[in-house]
Amino acid sequence: MAQFESQWTNLFRIKANNLRRIRGDSWRLETDESIVPDRLNAGWMQCIKNTSARFNCTCWRAWPSNVVTVVFHMHLENGKGVVKVRPLNQGCNNCKTMVKPSIDDDNIDILLDNLVEKIRIQCYDKPQRRGSKSFIPLDIRSQHEPSLCQACQLGICGRS
Repeated sequence: MAQFESQWTNLFRIKANNLRRIRGDSWRLETDESIVPDRLNAGWMQCIKNTSARFNCTCWRAWPSNVVTVVFHMHLENGKGVVKVRPLNQGCNNCKTMVKPSIDDDNIDILLDNLVEKIRIQCYDKPQRRGSKSFIPLDIRSQHEPSLCQACQLGICGRS
């Protein structure tokens, strides 16, 4: 969680300053392991993005993946915006423990750029300025394992 608090939150705060220029609204980012893809509260919008990440299990197994899904739910009301984020886990094929992803700084930056662009479009009815930036892939030698992928289990993985 320390990675999330320092890297994600601070970087989002900087990028969300561009949204403040539109109407003066303030935005904040918080982690929420309870959000479920495609189950939105009234007035909330969703953004689902994919990236690459590394996983380090407590059993000492480690692996990279280019099939890592991050779910964002966002809401703007009375000049205050909130984004809830949930990076989805993968299971260790050794001990089956679900492991949180560790996403490189460059890919966090790309994810948040894409998120802010989506907020501009969905919350402010602004035209799309550019397509989504692609994440920086890792060198992967093993195949995707749907039985160990939380996104596959939730039915939102692009690879299942």
